[in-house]
Amino acid sequence: MTTLTKPATRYTGTAILLHWLMGLAIAGNFCVGLYMADLPMSMMRLKLYNYHKWAGATILLLAALRLLWRLTHRPPADLPAPKWQHTAATATHWGLYALFFAVPLVGWAYSSAAGFPIVLFGVLPLPDFVPKDHDLAEAIKPWHGDLAWVLFALVALHVAAVFKHMVIDRDGLVRRMMPGRD
Repeated sequence: MTTLTKPATRYTGTAILLHWLMGLAIAGNFCVGLYMADLPMSMMRLKLYNYHKWAGATILLLAALRLLWRLTHRPPADLPAPKWQHTAATATHWGLYALFFAVPLVGWAYSSAAGFPIVLFGVLPLPDFVPKDHDLAEAIKPWHGDLAWVLFALVALHVAAVFKHMVIDRDGLVRRMMPGRD
């Protein structure tokens, strides 16, 4: 006996959880990064740098889990829309995924090259990503911030698309990523 299954209309609970966890973690870490960068040298600044690195390592782990989940679980079918919108959405999503990895990896490389190892939660030392090298650190440093701003821009574009779907299209697209049931 064959059973016909209705195509999924929502993302899985795991995909939704990873989406919102990463969204909150990235937004929070971006704000911490902006705030700490201009602080004078102090214990507060050093603590915030450590928290920022811990959050970055956690985001990297969440990104790996999210990508693995995405590659092994089919998302809901696309809603009808012009081809350019599907192309823009696909490019934005894969750009976000690339930056989920690039931003923390470049930050880790900078921290390693600068000679400031990452000790996750103050107890688990992570291996240096690159050897200590002052010139390399200076070359890498701006890339972390620049990539974070590109990530910010793509997140802003993503949020703008969400509002378009909520306010203009009113097509129910947003419900697919909201916690709860249909």
